[in-house]
Amino acid sequence: MVHSKTNRVVARLAEKAQAKVGAVLPYFTAGYPDNATAAEFIRRADALGAPVIEIGVPYSDSIADGPVIQDSFNYVLARSYRLDDAFDLVRQVRESVTCGLVAMVSFSIVHRYGLDRFMRVACAAGLDGVILPDVPAEEAAATLHAATSANLCHIGLIAPTTCETRTKAIARTSTGFIYQIAVSGTTGERAMVADALSSEVAAVRRVSNLPVCVGFGVSRPEHVRSVCKVADGAIVGSGIVRRIGDGIEAGADHAQIADSVSAFIGTLTEAAATVES
Repeated sequence: MVHSKTNRVVARLAEKAQAKVGAVLPYFTAGYPDNATAAEFIRRADALGAPVIEIGVPYSDSIADGPVIQDSFNYVLARSYRLDDAFDLVRQVRESVTCGLVAMVSFSIVHRYGLDRFMRVACAAGLDGVILPDVPAEEAAATLHAATSANLCHIGLIAPTTCETRTKAIARTSTGFIYQIAVSGTTGERAMVADALSSEVAAVRRVSNLPVCVGFGVSRPEHVRSVCKVADGAIVGSGIVRRIGDGIEAGADHAQIADSVSAFIGTLTEAAATVES
């Protein structure tokens, strides 16, 4: 049964568009360094105006994540973190935040849990969408149906190397927004985002009316500013997760790490807000 309520991902991104303000979509690894601290990161990012927050579900054999995020996965998995713990994190924050919450999760985890069961539990926990980076467009019909039946957005990824035919296919199986990958390769911080980004986003807009948010390699305020000139939002993961890891390694307490992460997200948000419409 499709729920009648408006999905938060759709509603919050629409608010940013109406205000003509670029969106910053932060990414946090579930359970990193623990659920209580991850929940604090999410609450603070929501308070800073993040319309959507991505929550990465730790997985030992990730295909899309670079070393910074994979290290965070390894840290969490070494503490016997499970999918149900990630759902518990969502439950902890759902009533205290207004942003959309989206899980970035390998389909291997979803398949093992059970596709329909996963979507049903995800919705009940308070998630608003899923990103399944290892589901190809040719096999996305089943995951799209299961997600939309649970009122979850089904967010597709489009790479710089994706041809027009596949871009159309991915767009047809996407809801909420489309995730435009800025660079070829895995997630991670880079010196600059691709010069071709403007034309890549334009190509997506030709085949879809959905918002386009850009990630992979977006890690600095100047990146966010560049992205938000051509796209609806900038997704920042490794730049945030690295700061968490640096804090852990330095022996900082979790409140200090939260302060550092919040300050960084604040600079990103300011950069998005200063883009001329």
